[in-house]
Amino acid sequence: MRIRRVAFTLCTVRVRLAAKLLLASLAFTLATAFWCATAQAALFNFGIKDEQELGREFEVLIRSRMPLIEDPEIKLYVQDIVGKLAASMPPQPFPFQSHVLIYHSMNAFAVPGGNVFVQTGLITELDHESELAAVLAHELAHVTQRHVAMNIERSQTLAIGSMIGALAGLFLGGGGQIGSALATGSIAAGQAAMLSYSRSDETEADQLGMQYLIKAGYPPSGMVGSFKKIRAKQWATGIVVPPYLSTHPDVGRRVSEMEARLQTMPPAIRNRKNDDARFRRVKTLIIARHDDADLAARRFAKAPAGDAVIQMGKGILAARRNRVPEADAAFNQALALAPGDALILREAGRFYYTTGDKRAAQTLRKALDCDPRDVMAQFFYARTLDASGNKRDAQDYYAQVLQTVPEDSEVHYVYGRSLGESGRHFPAYLHLTYSAVYENNTRKAKAMIKQARATARTPEDKAALERLEGVIKERSTYWPDKDVL
Repeated sequence: MRIRRVAFTLCTVRVRLAAKLLLASLAFTLATAFWCATAQAALFNFGIKDEQELGREFEVLIRSRMPLIEDPEIKLYVQDIVGKLAASMPPQPFPFQSHVLIYHSMNAFAVPGGNVFVQTGLITELDHESELAAVLAHELAHVTQRHVAMNIERSQTLAIGSMIGALAGLFLGGGGQIGSALATGSIAAGQAAMLSYSRSDETEADQLGMQYLIKAGYPPSGMVGSFKKIRAKQWATGIVVPPYLSTHPDVGRRVSEMEARLQTMPPAIRNRKNDDARFRRVKTLIIARHDDADLAARRFAKAPAGDAVIQMGKGILAARRNRVPEADAAFNQALALAPGDALILREAGRFYYTTGDKRAAQTLRKALDCDPRDVMAQFFYARTLDASGNKRDAQDYYAQVLQTVPEDSEVHYVYGRSLGESGRHFPAYLHLTYSAVYENNTRKAKAMIKQARATARTPEDKAALERLEGVIKERSTYWPDKDVL
């Protein structure tokens, strides 16, 4: 009996010891797992610098694969709207920089790091500046609340390359050739789904976007109007719409909520009036120069004949279609209606220059007298000086213009040609290479940089060449033909 009790006691001790060891082992395992998870979370922190790097890489991708508008009249207008909205926000860790894509889609999007992209279809299809501002305010709210950044953190992915593809799929995949090319059939396609906005993200962007819009001084009706117009265009024409309207079935509820919120606002805010003078000018420029020509003609046919800006648009469109007498008549009428309008003078002078009309220099000089900051007028006025043999002054103007539009392919090309005609071979090939790079013409870039290398002589030349090679290296990452350097 005693032997059994001793045996039982020993067995009990062994069981208790094993249990203690098991619990200790389990505790160690759990602690280790917790430490690893905590360490992983601590290691994976997608911070502000990461956002800026991602935004910069995404900008390089877009510039390497899609056409952007460089006309300062359009670029600065959109940037001014973004600036007004940014001023209504709490302080942000980075500035917001806007870009205008030549693409007929009613879309705009803002990526981590502060880059904002507006597609021309959004501007041409809306009716008021407040509607454009509302879409931008919504998109900026996604950035200020770090919706994509937090989704990246949750996805536990640090590979910039795959995230670039994921962003392209998220923002451009619904019809954008870049998004389709980079996201289809790749890891990025799945990541795009992980990065997409949730319903709570969209609701928060609606609410904050409305706040930003109101604080910036816009009519709050712009938010409701923009959502309704985008939905109507989608149903009527099948036009590509932004993901925040196409991916969530509760858009009608969101619009209703915004309309109800609008009714609770003080009359002084609710009844704000639209100021669309500048919006109409920019919209006319985009329609005339970048829209489908037949569609643009139908748009202008519906406009009143006594509108100087519309007459300017008709002139631009007719010149684009090589209908010179028709363009000349339209510009003459526009100038008769608004003889002191700097934009109309600029566009008329540009037309006169391209057709060899002797009125070009005088008209462009008048445009600069009205608005000395108009770099497009500076550029074409410089071309009239160049054609007259005054290359030194012309080249000073070209260099000045490039300070405002450093990635304008046409300006680099004309400047390079002028320098070459003056016997300044290295800077000529340098700017001709920049022109090819910013045009995404890899074959021409390869030929021009060989000439630039062959003509580089001074340390300053070699430093300029090194900067150019850095630009090519950055851009060529996203070129189909990467073998340029």
